[in-house]
Order: sequence, then structure tokens, then C-alpha cells
Amino acid sequence: MDKYLEIIKDSYSGYFDYLIDLITRFHWENYFYGLIAVSLIVWILEILFPWRKEQRLFRKDFWLDTFYMFFNFFLLNLIVLIALSNSAEAFFNDILGTVGLSVQSFQLFDVKSLPLWAGLLIFFLVSDFVQWNTHRLLHRVPILWNFHKVHHSVKEMGFAAHLRYHWMEPVVYKSLLYVPIAIIGGFDVQQVAIVHFSALAIGHLNHANLGWDYGILKYIFNNPKMHIWHHAKHLPKERKYGVNFGLSLSLWDYIFKTNHIPSDGRDIELGFSGDENFPQGFLEQELYPLKTK
Repeated sequence: MDKYLEIIKDSYSGYFDYLIDLITRFHWENYFYGLIAVSLIVWILEILFPWRKEQRLFRKDFWLDTFYMFFNFFLLNLIVLIALSNSAEAFFNDILGTVGLSVQSFQLFDVKSLPLWAGLLIFFLVSDFVQWNTHRLLHRVPILWNFHKVHHSVKEMGFAAHLRYHWMEPVVYKSLLYVPIAIIGGFDVQQVAIVHFSALAIGHLNHANLGWDYGILKYIFNNPKMHIWHHAKHLPKERKYGVNFGLSLSLWDYIFKTNHIPSDGRDIELGFSGDENFPQGFLEQELYPLKTK
């Protein structure tokens, strides 16, 4: 137990120092300024090429979503995720150690032996496929759906809606993603940063007030015209668990037949059944799943 408490303490102090470094010193993999830059670029695109022209520049819940964006991207890591991730990694290794194994025992190959582009592609595909499956679980498992409702409480789409989600979601995502990424192994900070920022940009665009589908590339990459149907309040009964679960890639939805774009979804109603009773404030939304059976 002392070992895990020490890991948690070191995680907090280490991430706090890292967060201060992010804000005070610019470098190429700087998440703080990277998030701001990506957000400003996509917001400018929304202003220049609005799909829903009547939607206000500062749309409904714009500032709430902006707070969620910075809270989930930075403070949440400080409060929960880094300590949890480091503790889970140590616990997983300890469990394997009891039977004389280690993570390295399961590694299929080391991506360091591959060209940079190949390692990036493998990391991108594996992480996106695992997250696609995790996203489906968030819709199908009732207790997980109660947490995921926070994201689906968005009533007007915009770039910052991308990072409106309950803090439990990344706990689930990161827990399920750890094992396959550990089995492959060998990813470095540069590869993770490139894939991370790529996914961030695609996610922002998916939620933006933009009427793009990328032409033939829509069968590979998720896009605003596809993702808005994921947020549709009304879906056919046979699609009651949701549609278009892709995060960065639409590929998985087309392969596994969870794609659904019946028409231009520009003006469809967003949300979920019963969302008129869903809390409007940040703290109330964070507490909602804990109060709901």
C-alpha cells in the first residue's frame, strides 16, 4: 500500500511541475498552447464557414464547454488521471509479477524497430479502434451511459463540445487502452504527441459548426456531417444504442455497420430522451451519475 501511496504522491508533484512548465515555457509538444491553437483555428473556420448560419458565435453553453475543455484537458489530469494511470500500471505489473511475467512478456513487437511513419500508423489505428469499442460500451452499459450523458447534453454543436465529458470517461478509456498499447510497446513521447494532436484536431472539427464530410475521405475519417447524427436526439428503434461511434476514424462504423447518415443533419435536434431534466451547471452535471440509479 505504501508503494501505491508513494506513486500517487509522486504523480501529483510531477504533473504539477509539468503543468507549470507547459504554461511558462513553449516547446513543440506543448499541450497547453497546442489546445489553444487548435481551438482558435477551428473556431475561426466556424466563423468563416458556418453550417448553421443562425447559430450565435457564442452559442448555447459556449463558456460551459470552454471550461470543460480546459478542466478535462489539464486539471483533470492533475486531480485524477495521472495518479490513476501510474497506479494502474504498477498494479498490473505487480499482478503479472506474481506469476513470473511482465508486460514485456506479452509484447508482440517493438515499434522502435519500425520506421516512424509505421509506428505512428499502428499507434493511431490501435488506439482509435480500442476507443471506438469503448465508445460503444458507453452507450450500451447503463451505468456508463449515465456518465456519457454529460457529453450528449450538448444542444448546439461547436468545437468546444468535443471536450465536454464527465471525468469518469477518460478513466474508462485509458484503462481499456492500456493493455493493447502495452502489448505493442515502444511508443515514444513524440509519436504520442503527434497522434494526440491529430485526434484533438479531428475531434474539434467533428463537433464544429461546419458542414463538411471530406468527400471520398468520409469513409475513412469521421466528420461534422457524420458526427452530428451521433448526437441526434431521435434515432430509429433498431439504432437505440446509438450510431457513428468513431472518434477520429469513420472506418470502423462502415466496417461494422454502425454508420447512419440518413439525410443532411444540419438542423436535427440534439440530445437524448429526457434531457430536458438534465442539470445545466458543471457541478450538477458531474454529480448527476452518482445520484442516478
